[in-house]
Amino acid sequence: MIQKVKPSDSLQGTLSPPPDKSISQRAAIFSLLHEGTSVIKNYSSAQDPQSSLECVESLGAEVIRGKDSISIKGTGRSGIKAPEDDLDCGNSGTAMRLLAGVIAGSGKQVRMCGDASLTSRTMTRIIEPLEKMGAYILARNSAYAPLMITREEKLKPMDFELPIPSAQLKSCILLAGLFGETPTRVIETIPSRDHTERLLQLKVEEEKKGKKIISASLNDEIPNQSYTVPGDFSAAAFWLVAGCIIPNSEIKLEATGLNPTRNALLGILQEMGANITIENERMEGAEPVGDVVVRSSDLRAINIPKSIIPNCIDELPILAVAMSFAEGISVISGAEELRHKETDRIMAISEMLKAAGVSFEEKEDGVEIHGNPEFSFDSATFKSFHDHRIAMASAVLSLKGKSESEILDAECAAVSYPGFWEDLLALYP
Repeated sequence: MIQKVKPSDSLQGTLSPPPDKSISQRAAIFSLLHEGTSVIKNYSSAQDPQSSLECVESLGAEVIRGKDSISIKGTGRSGIKAPEDDLDCGNSGTAMRLLAGVIAGSGKQVRMCGDASLTSRTMTRIIEPLEKMGAYILARNSAYAPLMITREEKLKPMDFELPIPSAQLKSCILLAGLFGETPTRVIETIPSRDHTERLLQLKVEEEKKGKKIISASLNDEIPNQSYTVPGDFSAAAFWLVAGCIIPNSEIKLEATGLNPTRNALLGILQEMGANITIENERMEGAEPVGDVVVRSSDLRAINIPKSIIPNCIDELPILAVAMSFAEGISVISGAEELRHKETDRIMAISEMLKAAGVSFEEKEDGVEIHGNPEFSFDSATFKSFHDHRIAMASAVLSLKGKSESEILDAECAAVSYPGFWEDLLALYP
């Protein structure tokens, strides 16, 4: 699908960002482990959460899909069933990595697969620690899905220090640890998304210099997962940047998740001079939520160090767009992880900026952008590289063109934001 995007000199309106993908997928997986029925409102209709939902169904959960909510009757830890067919995770790295922990912990024999994109992503980071816990994992080229997982010996709880700040790796080990008689402890020195420990109400010990120790064992009761999934901050990020860089704009984003381990972009944009306010702050279950209002802003350059990257990794493509219209030279560094996402996102960001004529330099671990508030371009054809975040970032960049631009393979936006193109049109005056 080729999506055409016209430039705009104003954006106005109120939107509800789509349900949070990360929380939706965890809600489904944790509902599988809960002994009882969970009712989840505002569950994401995006492809990845739907893949997770189908996976928990294949593992024995009873799922009833309603108009405004879904109901999941879990199996508990002892009732998980090995499906007869492969467990297909689609494009979802979250589903594969988190459910690998569940399967390793359960001791069932399950073969996990995914689409071409997912099977091109290395799973070494989860394979090695799970094997130390007693799992036996057969992987293609010892690193890639399909994964055949089983465990013949007793689960070996362990202390595991995260080698990188990764919420998926952390969650994988903790979920396996939930099947151990003694606690498995994950030591985290650089913060990553904390949805897993929030939603499972796991024990978290705070130590000096931001060090955290999160524990999980059979003694932890899996709480009911009945709550409303908040709006996805990563989806709201596109409108936050659009509202900043397009003149005469005001956009309100209702019921947006404001988890402090997810919303670094909010502080980054405010430090750049963005006019952003938060209204009606509240809690939805274990997660903070609020209505975020953004207005047109004069942005200045900023340097993003490695320590902040884990908290804004998904927002870096759209942040690069904001930097293109900020006064001065902005730098993203320490973001090597971007080269191992749905595509090589550093390469994809560079190609996006190049297509529009932005002045920049690609680095091995990031990008240096020479911003200009007055920058404009005639039109461009943007490649999405079948990456939803690149497609949506390109759309926001297209708003600053002088004439209509095109985004190739734009249907991939549905991976995280099925209604993105409709919401974009709704903001035109």
